[in-house]
Amino acid sequence: MKHFLRMFVQVCLYFYCKCLWRCLKFVVRKLTGRCELQRICYNTKPGAARTMKIEASLKGSKSKRLQTSVSVHPDAIEKTIDDIMELKRINPDINPQLGISLQACLLQIVGYRNLIAEVERLRREPYDSENPQHEEMLLKLWKCLKPNSPLKARISKQWCEIGFQGDDPKTDFRGMGLLGLYNLVYFAEWDTEIAQQVLSDSLQPKYSKAEWEKKKFDKAIGYSFAIVGINITDLAYNLLVSGALKTHFYNVAPEAPTLTHFQQTFCYLMHEFHKFWIEEDPLDIMEFNRVREKFHKRILKQLQNPEMALCPHFAASESLVNM
Repeated sequence: MKHFLRMFVQVCLYFYCKCLWRCLKFVVRKLTGRCELQRICYNTKPGAARTMKIEASLKGSKSKRLQTSVSVHPDAIEKTIDDIMELKRINPDINPQLGISLQACLLQIVGYRNLIAEVERLRREPYDSENPQHEEMLLKLWKCLKPNSPLKARISKQWCEIGFQGDDPKTDFRGMGLLGLYNLVYFAEWDTEIAQQVLSDSLQPKYSKAEWEKKKFDKAIGYSFAIVGINITDLAYNLLVSGALKTHFYNVAPEAPTLTHFQQTFCYLMHEFHKFWIEEDPLDIMEFNRVREKFHKRILKQLQNPEMALCPHFAASESLVNM
């Protein structure tokens, strides 16, 4: 009985708030002469704050046409903007900036959905050692990370030197599929100096031999670079799918966020996790999950700030001005 009453109260509150909100929107429109979309675009600066409000407004609209506008094909965005202006009875000649602002927001919103689909496709595609392109990417990873150490054979214990678990890396990509390999190769190819430094640090004992003997520790405190890279790929993937990365992407991508934006974010997360691992000073690798979870919470907290851009050195936020 108590459960039923609680549910009944929640339903009543939901409909009360929903009706009250619609009444308030109606009153504000009559007072200002502007619809909610206009108020957002004119009163909120470009970036995540504006785009997320526009997205929420469209999704929460009672109009099906507005609700579906966030999932149209990129080529249909201009037509969608015209439909929105018509539906809201907004004269584009009097409000030319509104159409430009809405288009920028929709490009980001639709682009984010498409990015999820692209990332998901890569994650679901398994590594295939019979595929020449897959093999070429794997060998490129080795050459970027170990340019002065030729790989003696495709199946080799040398793979452990860059953090794989065995003599054939293909088995380590099962969790994240090709997405893990794509990210590692991007990191090694475009942030080569940092990637090589992180790899080197991950292999180094934390203490000298004398200190190890004094502390009676039986193993170095490092981690497997490639395995951690795949794990951080999983972290980045979950941030993307959950919507947490909207704040970041809507601030750094002036239009549709792309796979390159996702890979740049992975580079940032990889570098930041490495620094965080050192700061946390874990006793051994068995503490990895604890450190990872703490790092995850730290990133989530940062992303709650609508001004946040995780990797400002990659940002294109200056292009957002006057949109």
